Amino acid sequence: MQKTIATPNLLLKAMMLWALVILSTRVWAADFGKAVTWDRHSLIIDGQRVCPVMGEIHYSRIPADEWKTEVRKMKEGGVTMIATYVFWNHVEEQEGIFRWDGQRNLRRFIEICKEEELPVVLRLGPFCHGEVRNGGIPDWIFSKGCKTRDQNPLFMHYAEQLYRQIFTQVQGLQWKDGGPVIAAQFDNEYRGRGEYLMALKKIALNVGFDLPFYTRTGWPELRTPVPFGEMLPLYGDYADGFWDRTLGETDGDYYKAFNFKAFRSSTAIATDQIDYSTQSSDNKLSTLNSQLSTQQYPYFTCELGGGMATAYHRRPYIYPEDAYSMALVKLGSGSNLLGYYMYHGGTNPEGLTTLNENQHTIATNHNDMPVKTYDFQAPLGEFGQTYPQYYMLRPLHLFIRDWGETLAPMEPSFPAPQDLKKGDDSQLRWAVRSMNDSLGPGRTGFIFINNYERLQKLSAKRNVQLEVCGVKLPELTIPAGCMAIFPVNVDGIDYATAQFVARHEGKTFMMQIPGIPTIISMNGKVRKNLKPLGTEKPVFGNIYLLTRQQTERLFLNNPESQEASKTPVSFTKVKEAGLLRQIPIGVQRVAEEPADEDFEQAAVYRLQLPEKRDGLLSIDYRGDVARLYANGKLVADNFYYGRPFLYGLWRLPKEVKELELRILPLQKDAPIYLPREANKTPGEAINKVEIK
Repeated sequence: MQKTIATPNLLLKAMMLWALVILSTRVWAADFGKAVTWDRHSLIIDGQRVCPVMGEIHYSRIPADEWKTEVRKMKEGGVTMIATYVFWNHVEEQEGIFRWDGQRNLRRFIEICKEEELPVVLRLGPFCHGEVRNGGIPDWIFSKGCKTRDQNPLFMHYAEQLYRQIFTQVQGLQWKDGGPVIAAQFDNEYRGRGEYLMALKKIALNVGFDLPFYTRTGWPELRTPVPFGEMLPLYGDYADGFWDRTLGETDGDYYKAFNFKAFRSSTAIATDQIDYSTQSSDNKLSTLNSQLSTQQYPYFTCELGGGMATAYHRRPYIYPEDAYSMALVKLGSGSNLLGYYMYHGGTNPEGLTTLNENQHTIATNHNDMPVKTYDFQAPLGEFGQTYPQYYMLRPLHLFIRDWGETLAPMEPSFPAPQDLKKGDDSQLRWAVRSMNDSLGPGRTGFIFINNYERLQKLSAKRNVQLEVCGVKLPELTIPAGCMAIFPVNVDGIDYATAQFVARHEGKTFMMQIPGIPTIISMNGKVRKNLKPLGTEKPVFGNIYLLTRQQTERLFLNNPESQEASKTPVSFTKVKEAGLLRQIPIGVQRVAEEPADEDFEQAAVYRLQLPEKRDGLLSIDYRGDVARLYANGKLVADNFYYGRPFLYGLWRLPKEVKELELRILPLQKDAPIYLPREANKTPGEAINKVEIK
């Protein structure tokens, strides 16, 4: 049998009941106001290297009375930093009338983050995107005769008014004041001259922003640079994208997100707006990044896909393994801040117009998005429901928190090729992060393994023997779908084929990797075929071995981990669907979503609500698009893609006794991408309706 020698060539309401065990680790809140610096490796807070887990949540897309609960859920998921857009048209939809009330009350949201001991990164705009109408720029701006996202005096005047208003919400809550606001981002996905971003920063400083650091998105390439150190470039990647113009499964460059590589940027993000054929090649960009970013800036992300939204023409179905694999790959590739977009979904607020992006809006009109829902299949969904990746990601987040200081200065190396093609199954994908210590070069490190790629069948890799930091691990079979991090010469462990999760009260918790026998070597003593014994009994020294399922809920007492009761909801069909609409191709060359008048031809159902309605309404249906109405008002909508249509009933007024559901039938050969999980049978139907 041939042996492979692999050696690196380079150095919701119920959630209120959750009980979080307070861990014996440094709490960031104690560092509010302390010195924050950065170097090419990481953030340094009060002299300690930290590797944050940043989760995006849009405060104005969630009712204010849910903020406290939802921010706490994020914290319990292992998030240690909050990111949020301030959408301009959410707060100044009418010129000169700023709204900071209700779910637009930015100050109250920041105060809650402070109470929950979570630093905040504000993404200030003026352009945000976020699948919001015009990318967040109000309609009235376009009547002023000025170019937007440009350094002309008129647009910069309005940008300054916006920044001044935002500062009224932030004053006294900045990091230097002992508040949580630690950083701000200027504009988003900007490709012009760096002078524009610097002009925005100058405005922010003049109105009173005084923060430890500032950021920008590292994609696309700027036409002229920002001076070094003025803004940290942050990167991202996604497993799939609603924005692609094609309708095939796994189209585009998304497969690259599952390969370890030094190249920080992505050629898959926002392909509807960015022509990457005019950008540098991966290799050229990689060289540029090596010179400017890898050597001088820390590697941070702000848009690592925690899920994906659905557009009318393209409706990806995201798996928990997609999010976990990308996060592990980014960490193994050298990233020391994992920033998820989105970590928490939301709902577009009420406005004078619909606030969703669509092909008929003035700007940022590349895709037709749902009117209300922005669930994003995120770890925490639109109504705070947990998707499986919420739990799957937790052990990784706990590891980053407890071993971040050890990991942060470690350099990545890439024994596997960095330019693997889609579905390439010829070899194991792995990387190493290691560092020198007093015992010699490269003696401490972590091995990162990713034998997973979205919707590709990677096979088990047999007879693999990894040699890292002068340590040769036993010969292993790496199962299909395996994702793992193995320590080498860390915390007294020579090596282990299990993954660190957390430290607590002198105990070290490790996760058994499914399909790989657990072997641990400490001080030259080797224990083989160790079995998980849970949190009460160690398997070797102070090491406690847990299953993946146990680590996903470690330190949580979560009611959702038990089988939740379900209440059936009675429904009646009161109208059959009428004539099918002609699906037009819009100005952006993709199928147009139905207009309000099209729903006059929809099938209509009545849903009778029980008296107790504090749960999540789940509608298992088939169709094209569904809309939910309460007393004639649209409250929720859904582009069908194989998952149930959900709605949080606690958001309804008490007087509402029934809901109206309208479903447009799915049409044969419609010019839309539906995932394999969707029932593509033409027509419409409801399978069941229940409250969870």
